[in-house]
Amino acid sequence: MTSPFSLDGRRAVVTGAASGIGAAIALAYAAAGARLVLADLNAERLAQQADACRARGAAVETVTADVGEEAGADSIVARCIEAFGGIDVLVNNAGMLTQARCTELTAGMWDEMMRVDLRSVFLCTRRALPPMIAQRWGRVINIASQLGIKGGAELCHYSAAKAGVIGFTKSLALEAAPHNVLVNAIAPGPIETPLVDGISAAWKAAKSAELPLRRFGLAEEVAPTALLLASDPGGNLFVGQTLGPNSGDVMP
Repeated sequence: MTSPFSLDGRRAVVTGAASGIGAAIALAYAAAGARLVLADLNAERLAQQADACRARGAAVETVTADVGEEAGADSIVARCIEAFGGIDVLVNNAGMLTQARCTELTAGMWDEMMRVDLRSVFLCTRRALPPMIAQRWGRVINIASQLGIKGGAELCHYSAAKAGVIGFTKSLALEAAPHNVLVNAIAPGPIETPLVDGISAAWKAAKSAELPLRRFGLAEEVAPTALLLASDPGGNLFVGQTLGPNSGDVMP
């Protein structure tokens, strides 16, 4: 019997795939049978991650690109179409995280956060949608954050960007679902990844104490949610949803 979470033969693009949640999703997809295009700015770590996915039996292409710019976003989808004949799954995971009180935020910090964490989601999705719509099958999975739902002190620029991701997900889901292209988001809680390295130890300690689980999550604990949303029939009824592997930080 075929697993309800199989991605056998599916063609998937994962951005921010060199580390953290993106790397864990790439490994989970490789094990589930997907063919992969992995994108990141860190070429060395990206190559290592590609090798790890190939060790699980996956065909893998890599693209070193800045997906916050149109040329970079377009290039990763084009590589998937060129290498595998199309695209079935897009995981918009690329992101950044900095910390500052609103009064100390510069316009440059704000703009860069929006470019990397929100604009990239729009650019990659805009490029991937036409071939998905043409084949009447596709999945777009946007990595948001629980802070896009509840906010976070000293993270108003990050929270605003992730709230934008959630709003974009819901709106696009309404447009795309009639074409059998399902758009959903994942809003993890705090996860032990390189992304949080720039956050102060005091903030992380205080945050851990707030969580019902009393701990941050691990990237491999988030990846199964992305596998669910990409799978058929496992993900077939999720439309415009925001799933929350967040250690109990948000209970909608």
